[in-house]
Amino acid sequence: MPTRRAGGITKRCECRDANRKRLGTKCPQLSKKNHGNYELHQELPPSETGTRRRFRRTGYTGVKDAQKDLDRVRAILDLAEEDEDAERRLGDLLAVVMREREPIPDTADVKRRLVAGVPMNTSVTVGEWLQTWVDSKRTKRTTTSGYRSHIRVHLVPGVGHYRLDRFNVGHAQAFFDGIDDRNEVVKAQNRARREQEARCRWGKRSRPPAADSARLAVERERLAVMPPYGLITGPATKQRIRATLRTALNAAIRRQHITFNPAAWVELASGKRPKAVLWTDRHVERWHQTGEKPSGVMVWTPTQIGAFLDEAEESRLYAFFHLIVFRGLRRGEGVGHDEVNTDLDGGAITIARELVVDNWEVFEDDPKTDGSAATIALDSLNVVVLRDHRRRKALEREAWNEQAAADRAAGKDTPDWAETGKEFVDVDGSWLHPEKVSEEFRRIYKRAGLPPISLRDARHCAATLIHGGGGDMHAVKETLRQSTIQLASDTYTALLKEVDQEIAERAAALVPRARKGAVEPVAE
Repeated sequence: MPTRRAGGITKRCECRDANRKRLGTKCPQLSKKNHGNYELHQELPPSETGTRRRFRRTGYTGVKDAQKDLDRVRAILDLAEEDEDAERRLGDLLAVVMREREPIPDTADVKRRLVAGVPMNTSVTVGEWLQTWVDSKRTKRTTTSGYRSHIRVHLVPGVGHYRLDRFNVGHAQAFFDGIDDRNEVVKAQNRARREQEARCRWGKRSRPPAADSARLAVERERLAVMPPYGLITGPATKQRIRATLRTALNAAIRRQHITFNPAAWVELASGKRPKAVLWTDRHVERWHQTGEKPSGVMVWTPTQIGAFLDEAEESRLYAFFHLIVFRGLRRGEGVGHDEVNTDLDGGAITIARELVVDNWEVFEDDPKTDGSAATIALDSLNVVVLRDHRRRKALEREAWNEQAAADRAAGKDTPDWAETGKEFVDVDGSWLHPEKVSEEFRRIYKRAGLPPISLRDARHCAATLIHGGGGDMHAVKETLRQSTIQLASDTYTALLKEVDQEIAERAAALVPRARKGAVEPVAE
């Protein structure tokens, strides 16, 4: 039987004597039924430093209410069963409950925490738990970085201040609704800035006259004090943020911190993947007028792809871009690809490694998913381009090593070409930073006067070319190594429909017609 420490219930009041000293338990009026309040007190286990402490709570109008809470306090202390560490932890818990005037916790809940070995302090916040949880994660580095970004940028500022055990569906729903409200503000600010930038342009080759110069100066001053362009938190990002919160709270349930996951009951708008859309003449014209893209995933037409590759031919990364737009490699897979996994004689390439960026630092990792690691065919044109690339790389290696030898003879510490074994490397043979590839990609398409796409979207160009060459949705899915054919269908249905229309028009044009008044195809 656990040792029963000193404690009990007393009655006291706030009456004072002639010297204004509180009478407390010595008030002669305490014998009256409605005079004073009851107070419970219970000795607690000593603190970690050995300091003696007591649990006290007053304000009870009836002795039965005070006795009920005293019994609950004692039931919690009895859970220790003469375990000194457990006694101290329970004492710490009750000391916080007394200091913060919190309700006395449920004995069964305290027992679960004690057995699980988790912190007894019920006042841990959502932000503190999120940080504890993410610090313990052993997922892939990029996955953990994504969790940390969601926690730092969105969750801690939005819901981090709530107590974990009091965080509810209403709190979570209000947080995600607040993201929508902020998006509307950002959209309005972006629109206002775009309109103000238009008012700041002269638009003529000649210098503006004095009156217009003064007006433009005023407009530019107004522009200078406006908020910069902001980023919108889209539906898909909101879904990922909720997934992070839900996963963290599920871990809290497993650790018996809480028994309910509010994030699982939040209602969000659908976070469907954006449909891939071709940069048709109509879309390009609209983009020139407004600066807006019709979709989050834009894809060049075959003609535009050809214009890009023509412009890219002199780039040392020409083979890299050629491989992506025809075979659909991801950026990290391209820069992380090893020479030994390219079979130029057999016309095949095996995706086995990738280079990943985390806060600008580059590290090597396995491909994104198990399905991403696969062997795909190389067309004869890609084989020729890759052979030319290797000859060019050999010349770069030779020139670099000659210069390095000359530098060392002159007293400079220049290393030889780095033999990394990668297919695509930097000018010194070292790993090619993925962002350098993206920067070169943007420079080339701007020189070619093409509408913008990201390097990730360039991978989607392969879907257009595969389908235009006769491949079906399954061929697109296998070449791009997507997890399901449904994913490929959701992304490319609209895109391939436009390609199908072009194919249909070309097929119709192949048939010669002699009848007078034959209907000519109507140009859009």
